[in-house]
Amino acid sequence: MIKKYLILGTLPLLFACTEENTSENPLLSVSANGAALPYSVMDVSLFDTDSNSIELRNGGYGSGAAINPKNPQQFFALTDRGPNGDYVDGELGEGKIFPVVDYTPRIGLFEIRDGAAVKIKDILLRDRNGNPVTGLPNSANLGGTGEIPYHTDLTPILVDDSKAYDAETNPVKLDDYGIDSEGLAAMKDGTFWVSDEYGPHMVHFDANGKEIDRINPFSNDTRTRCNLPAEFKNRRANRGMEGLAVTPDQNTLVGIMQSAMYNPDKSVKKTDITRIVAVSLGDCTIRQYLYRQDQQGLSNSEIVALNNDTFIVIERDGDYLADNAATVKKVYKITLSSGTNLEAVNAMGTNQDANTGLMVGGKTLEQVVFGSDGKNLDAGWQQLAGLNITPVSKSLVVDMAAKGYAHDKMEGLVVIDEHHLGILNDDDFAMGSNENGTLFQKYLPGADIDGNVFYVVDADLSVKE
Repeated sequence: MIKKYLILGTLPLLFACTEENTSENPLLSVSANGAALPYSVMDVSLFDTDSNSIELRNGGYGSGAAINPKNPQQFFALTDRGPNGDYVDGELGEGKIFPVVDYTPRIGLFEIRDGAAVKIKDILLRDRNGNPVTGLPNSANLGGTGEIPYHTDLTPILVDDSKAYDAETNPVKLDDYGIDSEGLAAMKDGTFWVSDEYGPHMVHFDANGKEIDRINPFSNDTRTRCNLPAEFKNRRANRGMEGLAVTPDQNTLVGIMQSAMYNPDKSVKKTDITRIVAVSLGDCTIRQYLYRQDQQGLSNSEIVALNNDTFIVIERDGDYLADNAATVKKVYKITLSSGTNLEAVNAMGTNQDANTGLMVGGKTLEQVVFGSDGKNLDAGWQQLAGLNITPVSKSLVVDMAAKGYAHDKMEGLVVIDEHHLGILNDDDFAMGSNENGTLFQKYLPGADIDGNVFYVVDADLSVKE
């Protein structure tokens, strides 16, 4: 059955400030309804369980966003790995369905003309030899999580699909340059850093999309110049480094994990603790901080720098306002220096473990916060505070649910000026799936097919220096 989201009444549309829209920056000409990003139709050969055609859209520009440093009246928008769906009971194990196996993740450049979004160009992501990458999984020692890729007919995607599966001679098809791109930092020199939510990787691409460097937790990866702490290998699959920023001085990358890491395992899944990592591009010095989410099970899906210490982050759930009046779609302002640098802690009873990072009394920080049953997270945070281990401070910038934000995945965020934010949603290429591999058209409230929409919202983004 097609999944549609209907709504009673009318949502308030309070995004754009009409008084400010007389500015010369065309980004501020976006109406309260937002500007829909253009798309082309990728495929109509798939059908849902009611035999309705599913329109796969070559959009998907919502995983990350960044203002163009060379022209602040334009913005870049990032796709993720391409159309995909969950498939739990696959013949070779749990994995993902890839309707477009050779889809290449990309960065689109957009501008606003007369209130409408126009795409200037696409930059396809490529490996170090200039070959287009895919969204297929990495091998296990370079970021893979054991995820199996499947075709839409639920057969495994193999190195040679014309032959039978054989683990040695014809295994599943993997891509060690494959990326589930989620975070985007546009550099002043025209290059890009992109983070993904599997490895997790931070990958440096030149202005034409060709890889030139990468950072990840895998010390045996010969492509890396420096490495993230080993505990980042314990990321939760599909919830890794969702957001990425670069400081205005261009010296430091700052990434935020979407959710609590499986550190040391998935028993600590339902916590409100996640991590921020800062990497010096000069000498690879690492700083690490904790971020406390408002409640268990939320996601941090973007981070943007206001200055070298102050950032804004998205904290959200995956619900629609039409389904859940208490849905969480917030933007917070944080300062890194307000939290404890985990790499510098040497309090009594703590130690740095080579595989799990900072430990307290023999437990990971995730275990400390989770406690024995995950029902009293406050006690865990209080224990950490007793050792002067505190998360970064945060203050609310805007509550988008209170403004009637209708989308499920608020993921792209750009700072237009001190008074305005630009916000993008991830439309999943207009396709959704159930865990059994059933695909369906992704609809928004009002029965419209989901699409990327760029909204402008008033916000106080001033920073006290």
